[in-house]
Amino acid sequence: MAQLSLQELESHLWKSADILRGSVDSSDYKSYIFGLLFLKRLSDVFEEHRHEILKEHGDEIGQILATDQDQYQFFVPEAARWEAIRKHAENIGSAINVAFESLENENVTLEGVLTPIDFNRKEVLTDSVLQRLLQHFALLDLSNANLSEPDMLGRAYEYLIKMFADDAGKKGGEFYTPTKVVELIVKLIKPQEGMRVYDPTCGSGGMLIQSVDYVKSQGGKPQSLSLFGQEKNLGTWSIAKMNLLLHNLPDHRIEKGDTIRQPKLVEDGEIMLFDRVIANPPFSLKEWGREEAEHDPYGRFQFGIPPKNAGDYAFVQHMIASLKADGVAGVVMPHGILFRGGAEGKIRQGLLESDFIEAVVGLPSNLFYGTGIPACILVFNRNKELKRKGNVLFIAAETEFQEGKNQNTLRDEDVIKIVSALSAYVEIEKYARVVSIEEIRNNDYNLSITRYIDKSEEEKQVDLQVVIQDISNIEKKHEKIKIKLNDYLRELGLGEI
Repeated sequence: MAQLSLQELESHLWKSADILRGSVDSSDYKSYIFGLLFLKRLSDVFEEHRHEILKEHGDEIGQILATDQDQYQFFVPEAARWEAIRKHAENIGSAINVAFESLENENVTLEGVLTPIDFNRKEVLTDSVLQRLLQHFALLDLSNANLSEPDMLGRAYEYLIKMFADDAGKKGGEFYTPTKVVELIVKLIKPQEGMRVYDPTCGSGGMLIQSVDYVKSQGGKPQSLSLFGQEKNLGTWSIAKMNLLLHNLPDHRIEKGDTIRQPKLVEDGEIMLFDRVIANPPFSLKEWGREEAEHDPYGRFQFGIPPKNAGDYAFVQHMIASLKADGVAGVVMPHGILFRGGAEGKIRQGLLESDFIEAVVGLPSNLFYGTGIPACILVFNRNKELKRKGNVLFIAAETEFQEGKNQNTLRDEDVIKIVSALSAYVEIEKYARVVSIEEIRNNDYNLSITRYIDKSEEEKQVDLQVVIQDISNIEKKHEKIKIKLNDYLRELGLGEI
């Protein structure tokens, strides 16, 4: 029997959304479908491993070992096994909730991951709808032996996250950064095996997962990476945890909570330090926690407190405070942080004078869900190469992209060009320029890309003699046509023009 392919799995999972259409809001699909996918996967792998134990050790010893929790990555208690859930004809939502709770009780790493998903909402999730959903998932065999590639579940999960963001628009895409943008930032900061990688606003965990993929693509050991993150939204935090586990990345620590108001990744009263920090924080967040920042016990805001209505530089300073002495960070930001004055101008001045800013990359507009404004990527480096010290590389990549109906996207060649420009760190006409901090200082620390890269086309010189000759030729041609037309008119007995 043929194994399950990625395309078949993606199609099957997307069809599960059709069962929910009309019952729940499209922005809520992900919680229910991700929850059931995770539950089915754990149950199938548990049963697969249980049968292997029984087969290998025989009945008596096998029965004992099969109930030993230490034999499994995730122990699935009776109430959470798929066949036990399928037996329920009524109060199915309650049965699923009980399954989630029992899974968390038996597995410390799942604590708080599944119980936020409430299936016991009878006003929208009727027994009839849930019965259809369970029947649909029952058609999937998600055991390891039936998957055609090892990382299939993780890749299908990423596909669903993108599809739900597309389907739900702004509301569904608020925690999703387009894959190509994430790929670009990862390639700009180049994580390496053995490093600690941190995302302070980790959303669904995509940036951490792509960091692992990058190390793998470079021939490194992806399992050697230690992954850290924090996420404020409880539902999104659950998705991140499931996402990492389905990608077989158990060595991670994703905390719940507000990164600015209450950072959870702390060691001995100090902010934890990382080799790489990567993030796409919410743009110009209002009420970001200014009051708490004024009395920050961790000393994160050394360059100044950002304004109350725009928390961009709060996240930037948190990221820099989280870097090791030779650490590198990449962050997506709105263009406003490049030129806004006041408190933000002073923070920008401090960052530049400390020589932390390595590159500013201008991105095309309409790449992100929920906002059409163009964004930029800032690359920070606490220990620049000698030739890069005292300089900032500006890259004007705003005009190079694939235009889409709802969303523009970066192409492979666009990503390669930007990454190559940063690696070379030299001037590329109308695209990239190395600018000294002295020149930026003379521009009042303004980082607007257009100040440093002129993309305007030179006006062609007009040769008046050539233009006059062209006009004369056109007039002569017109006169010949007129004479010919009058000949025809006379033959027809009509007057001349």
